[in-house]
Amino acid sequence: MTLVSFFSFLFKSLIMALSNFSWRPPQPSFFLVGIPGLEESQHWIALPMGILYVLALVGNATILFIIWMDPSLHQPMYLFLSMLAAIDLVLASSTAPKALAVLLVHAHEIGYTVCLIQMFFIHAFSSMESGVLVAMALDRYVAICHPLHHSTILHPGVIGRIGMVVLVRGLLLLIPFPILLQKLIFCQATVIGHAYCEHMAVVKLACSETTVNRAYGLTVALLVVGLDVLAIGVSYAHILQAVLKVPGSEARLKAFGTCGSHVCVILVFYVPGIFSFLTHRFSHHVPHHVHVLLAILYLLVPPALNPLVYGMKTQQIRQRVLRVFTQKN
Repeated sequence: MTLVSFFSFLFKSLIMALSNFSWRPPQPSFFLVGIPGLEESQHWIALPMGILYVLALVGNATILFIIWMDPSLHQPMYLFLSMLAAIDLVLASSTAPKALAVLLVHAHEIGYTVCLIQMFFIHAFSSMESGVLVAMALDRYVAICHPLHHSTILHPGVIGRIGMVVLVRGLLLLIPFPILLQKLIFCQATVIGHAYCEHMAVVKLACSETTVNRAYGLTVALLVVGLDVLAIGVSYAHILQAVLKVPGSEARLKAFGTCGSHVCVILVFYVPGIFSFLTHRFSHHVPHHVHVLLAILYLLVPPALNPLVYGMKTQQIRQRVLRVFTQKN
């Protein structure tokens, strides 16, 4: 109940912050193009997007249900996995419905406030996902390097505090995005060459000074991704050092195997995200439709693949899922 109240308070605060600028002239609605240059084939592109969204909904809901119902899975690794699944549900649902509406039924218009709220949720929960991946790397480090103290170091109280830090960091860092955007003036150009409200795509439409917006966006991206990747790298450096000291190749392979799922999820999340970020800001040679497709895939592929990766590579999850389906049959 406390968490629900917190989210309710946050949402109301965000709406109030956005409405505090009522003295400004009414801001226009935005027009989402979809995928520029591929308008004729957008309905075909929507098909795999829809499949990815359904996979994300079913897969992450299944993960949450399995972990919630099975007390034996109330361990650090699975509690962090449940956090990842919840974030992925929000992330996919913040992006896919409107993007599919744009591509399939040409519902291109999006209200100004709705656009800012969508942008906030997408970027805030992307930051949270990155934070949870750091927490999962910490869990793997403690499990491999300090196995005898794993349950005492990462007890439920610590896990809850880590989750709260990840949540609050994502919210506090990203709340300035829509607030700073409210200070911009949009003259005539309200066409966003994208399928959803992406921060820099909206900033580029302003006809007023955007230096603060660009600088803050770049700072947040470098701060979140830079520090998180560094923390994950340090954790895995210690893990590698500890595993190489383990006698016997079979024992080493088993130790590495416990990290396989997490490494796959890290690569799926960070590689397209970093490439999309760099091409959007610094490269003028990548076609715009390629950037838009990458940005959409960055938000839909990880939520769709994460449950499959953990389902296939984690024996406990796989066994519970099979048990649920065999009992129904």
